[in-house]
Amino acid sequence: MVSRQKQPDRALHRGPFASICGKMRPNKVAPDYTDQNQTMRLLKRLLGGHDRGTAPLLYQAVVAEGRRPHWYQTGQVPDTIDGRFDMIAAVLSIVLLRLEAEPEGAAPNAALAECFIQDMDGQLREIGIGDIVVGKHIGRMMGMLGGRLTAYRAGLAAGSLQDALVRNLYRGHAPEDAALAHVEAELLVFRGKLAAAPIASVIAGKLPA
Repeated sequence: MVSRQKQPDRALHRGPFASICGKMRPNKVAPDYTDQNQTMRLLKRLLGGHDRGTAPLLYQAVVAEGRRPHWYQTGQVPDTIDGRFDMIAAVLSIVLLRLEAEPEGAAPNAALAECFIQDMDGQLREIGIGDIVVGKHIGRMMGMLGGRLTAYRAGLAAGSLQDALVRNLYRGHAPEDAALAHVEAELLVFRGKLAAAPIASVIAGKLPA
């Protein structure tokens, strides 16, 4: 991202569906993966009005969860554009991992990732990134989300998310131990509730409270 993204603002408190900067645009949504061919295929689908079913509703629920104040207050996640991106990406990763565990979650998984990237496209434009370079930023964000999925998947398999959180959520700058423990514990609780929820309910956008 660019240096101005480091500047904090009050977007966290603008409403439950604010994304990383301004108010989230319900029609702006989007994806995950990386190479240029995938990126071009994805952009064609986005521009072509691809029907994502209930994925936009699920994405709104992910954003609402990722914007809850406790992550930024008790968890000391930076209340900046980068910090909000990283927190939403962490919550999104947990949801994507839940979807990928079920055969019927494959299509919603891809649609939800598309929602993320299309939203990020809108957010980049909102902070003044022009058409000429926005595609490069989107490709980078795809790679960042893919890297976070890999890191959180590995952390869950190893029994601890702390290393992955320090690298990906706090970008190498570890917070106080209590803050890190809070975020890890809350993400694990969230993951447990997702695992217990019917997959049809998750796909419909009904994330557990």
